[in-house]
Amino acid sequence: MDRRTVLRATVAGGAAAFSGSIWAGAASAAPAQPGPSPYGALRTADANGIQLPANFTSRVIARSRQSVPGTSYSWHDAPDGGACFVAGTGWIYVSNSEITPGGGASAIRFDADGGIASAYRILSGTNQNCAGGATPWDTWLSCEEVSRGYVYETYPQGGITAVRRAAMGRFKHEAAACDPDRRVIYLTEDESNGCLYRFRPTTWGSLSSGTLEVLVAGTSTSGPVTWARVPDPSATSTLTRNQVSGAKRFNGGEGCWYADGTCWFTTKGDNRVWAYDAVNQRIELSYDDSLVSGSAPLTGVDNITGTRSGDLYVAEDGGNMEINIITPAGVVAPFLRITGQSSSEICGPAFSPDGTRLYLSSQRGTSGSSSGGITYEVRGPFRA
Repeated sequence: MDRRTVLRATVAGGAAAFSGSIWAGAASAAPAQPGPSPYGALRTADANGIQLPANFTSRVIARSRQSVPGTSYSWHDAPDGGACFVAGTGWIYVSNSEITPGGGASAIRFDADGGIASAYRILSGTNQNCAGGATPWDTWLSCEEVSRGYVYETYPQGGITAVRRAAMGRFKHEAAACDPDRRVIYLTEDESNGCLYRFRPTTWGSLSSGTLEVLVAGTSTSGPVTWARVPDPSATSTLTRNQVSGAKRFNGGEGCWYADGTCWFTTKGDNRVWAYDAVNQRIELSYDDSLVSGSAPLTGVDNITGTRSGDLYVAEDGGNMEINIITPAGVVAPFLRITGQSSSEICGPAFSPDGTRLYLSSQRGTSGSSSGGITYEVRGPFRA
C-alpha cells in the first residue's frame, strides 16, 4: 500500500508533558507503525462501494444536485469539511461546499432514530468553503480557501444569518479548532509557505473582535514555540504570513483538531501530521511518510477528527481513498476505503454526538467532478 503513517506526538521529558492529553502515555518519539486495526481487517465493498470492518454499515444520505432523501432541498456541490451538533433529541451534520463562486454550507437535521428530518442552507454567496471547525457554543466556522479569504460564523440550527468574522484574519483559510482551556482558536493556512495561527477573542464566545497571532519557531520540526501578534489581520498591504519575522512555515495546512491540551494539524505538501502541545507550548512532528519502516498505510493526509477514546481519524485526499485510524498505542491502519472513486477525495469526517455514527463525503464521487459529490453515514461499534 502506498500510504503514510503517523508518529506518536510526544515532548521532551516523556509522557508527563502530555499529561491529560489523548496521547498521554506515549513515552518516546518513535514513529507509529502499521499494525492490526482494533476493528479488524476491511471486508469486501458493500453496495455503496465502501470497504468496512465487520459489523459496520454505510448509507448514502445526500448526493450533489439531488434532493436530500425525504426533503426538497438540493444538496450542494463538492461537499467538504463538516461537523455534528446536538439538536433536541437528534443532531445536525453541517457540510461546506468547496466551489467558486457559490460556496457556502448546508445542514442535514436528523431525528432521534437517525431519520432525516430536514435539510437547508446555512451560508450562501461565499467562495471555496473548504474546511472549518465547530465552536463550544454550537456554531460552525466555515473557512474560505482563497487568497485573503474570510471565516464565516454560521448557525447549524438555521434561522440566523451567518456573520463574517473579519477579525480572524484574511488569508487562505483551511480549518479551525477551538481550545476552550486557553480560549483561543487555531487556524491553518493552505499555502505552500503558510502558517499556523491562533485567534484570541476579546470575549470568549464572541468572535467580533480579538487578536490574531502567528506561531513563531525555528526551522526544526520539534521544540518550543512562541506566538506573535499579526499587525494587520486584514492584510491590506502585506499578506498575514509575511508580517512577522520568524513565523514558522508549514507546507499546505489542512485539517485541525483539538483535544485535551493538544492541537493536531496536517500539512499536505510534505505529508505530515503535527502536534502542538498547548500546555508546554511545543510542536512535534507527529507523522512523516519518510519515517515509516516499510510500506506506509496512509497517504494524502487531509481532514482529521478524533473520538473520546483517543483515536484519530485521518481522511485521504488521493491515496487510495481511505480514512485511517491512529490509535493512542501508536498503530495506524485503514478504517474504511471507498472504491471506484479514484478521482475524488474524502472530506468532512465527523462523529454524531453519541459517537455511534461517522459522517464523511466523497467530494467528487464516481464522476470526478464537483457535481458528483456523495455524503455518507457509517454506523457500527466505534470505540467509546
